[in-house]
Amino acid sequence: MSTPLSRPSYAAVLRVPHARRTFSAALVGRLSYGTVSLALMLSVTRSTGSYAVAGLVMALFGATSVFLSPYRASLVDRHGPRRALLPMALLYATLLCVLAAACRPGTPEAVLAVTAGLAGACTPPLGPTMRAVWAELLPDRLLLQRAYSVDGVAEELLFVSGPLLVGGIVAVASPVVGVVLSAALVAAGTLAFVTSPATAALRPAGRGKSDGPAPGRGGPGQGRALLQPVVVAAGVGVSVSAVDLLVVAFAGERGLGDGTVAWVLAALSVGSAVGGLVNGAVAWSSPTRARLPFFAAGVGLCLAAAGLAPGLGTLVLAVMCAGLFVAPALTTAYLIADESVAPGFRVRAGAWCNTAVNAGMSAGAAVVGLLVERLPLPVCFAVAGAVAAAAALVPGYRRGAARPAGGAKGAAQSSSVSSELPESSASSES
Repeated sequence: MSTPLSRPSYAAVLRVPHARRTFSAALVGRLSYGTVSLALMLSVTRSTGSYAVAGLVMALFGATSVFLSPYRASLVDRHGPRRALLPMALLYATLLCVLAAACRPGTPEAVLAVTAGLAGACTPPLGPTMRAVWAELLPDRLLLQRAYSVDGVAEELLFVSGPLLVGGIVAVASPVVGVVLSAALVAAGTLAFVTSPATAALRPAGRGKSDGPAPGRGGPGQGRALLQPVVVAAGVGVSVSAVDLLVVAFAGERGLGDGTVAWVLAALSVGSAVGGLVNGAVAWSSPTRARLPFFAAGVGLCLAAAGLAPGLGTLVLAVMCAGLFVAPALTTAYLIADESVAPGFRVRAGAWCNTAVNAGMSAGAAVVGLLVERLPLPVCFAVAGAVAAAAALVPGYRRGAARPAGGAKGAAQSSSVSSELPESSASSES
């Protein structure tokens, strides 16, 4: 399914047939990811009275969710969203309900941990699948850039509004209600999403035939083509996750109070949202692989400068400037991942970037926790920024020029990808 449009604008993206319905359904399901972490952590903490147990449960839930994401995405690519995504979502919702019921005094810790791990393993890849739907709906790369930008900004708002929603729930009810709500959101959202005609346009790759080889499975240059977006996504994840603890340390050193932390982190989110919308609205003349290092370096340099901030106002400004590059960097990484693989492998390509971001955020939080007690705060900011800046040095490669298994159609796809890359990138694969 594709709809050629003449005006590359955000309004044009949402005017595509079935786009609003499909995108809204995906956002309902993805809101679950903004509510479940806080609701689950509060539920386990209240039922066990132990922060250690809550930490273990959340670690298992997060680890299986993040590191099995490419495998779950491969199931969607292979069998299609309706056959793979819906059973996955229903199983995930069921396990969340089981976990909510288990969050009561006297439940063995092992039961909570195992159930949480199983639930995380079934997390449906709604984000990568929605981006694959956008790519199917919008063959125009300018329109696709705008779609990915509005998708990224909306997702960020979900992760801001989700905890606020849980906060309102726990003010009047038990946090397990938030876990059940998360289950209901993902089930209802996924059901509406997979029944959309736009989602039905995603054709399964199948086991024996496809338009090209899977990333990392010997395809000509596909694994190398995905290297740049995956590494940059991981580097940005590390840098962004470090900001949380570094801002807490900054406020503690100056006796500013916890309230200031929220303002600084809000500035990061606002900057990211503004940067994402501006990036989507610009008709870039440079190719995506040339822009990605610029965005990653922008994140790194602004965070390094934030460590030199003499006061709160300067810190807010520096962090907001860093945010201006975050959403463009991730959006561009997703665009490159999409154009680096054959159509039958778009979901898992996006999932690799998702996994890289989440893994980077987990690693960044752990590493900066060790550094902040041993190094001066400006040095910690510089180290956090250096990770994103170093990721900007990873060279971009085009997908291999070998003729894909899909024949003329696959060759045309490969040619369209190659034409958008800089000459230096193309020559590196020849």
